[in-house]
Amino acid sequence: MIILASGSPRRQELLKKLCKEFKIEVCNAAEITTAENPTALAIKNATIKAETVAQDYLNDIVIGADTIVVLNGEIFGKPHGERGAFEMLKKLSAKKHEVITGLAICKGGKTYTAAEITEVFFGEMTDEEILAYVATGEPLDKSGSYALQGGAAKFIQKINGDWSNVVGLPLYRLRILAKTIGINLGDKA
Repeated sequence: MIILASGSPRRQELLKKLCKEFKIEVCNAAEITTAENPTALAIKNATIKAETVAQDYLNDIVIGADTIVVLNGEIFGKPHGERGAFEMLKKLSAKKHEVITGLAICKGGKTYTAAEITEVFFGEMTDEEILAYVATGEPLDKSGSYALQGGAAKFIQKINGDWSNVVGLPLYRLRILAKTIGINLGDKA
């Protein structure tokens, strides 16, 4: 059985593109919030999620993921309220940033990891536009305070890399990691 260690509806929808059947098991383990290396941070948090859930599913395959937004070395997780979302989006306005997702797969008592990095270029946003977007509530539970698949799409000039990574689960990288360790995620034709 494949288990996704995430309650994220976005990750669940993306995983459905690779797997016909999987189970959801939300991990409530405390995440690490700071690190010198953002990629290592994303991988570590994905590993915490996967390994915590795998303790209860020793004979199954558990997938963990963690997505962060990085601007000039500053790590943006989920915002602290509307003010935090506004401040993050204001910093991202008219700038390029990176979206990093760490992946971890637990299988047979071992953990295998990878990461994906995608560059996202935001156009300039006025304070009014940011406030209107924040008022929708959408940014409040998203890393970097935005959803590519939602209302923030109108602010994104371009993306270099995997779009599914920006949504929260890099499908290509996950499929390749799984294949490398002998797991067929049940690819749909």
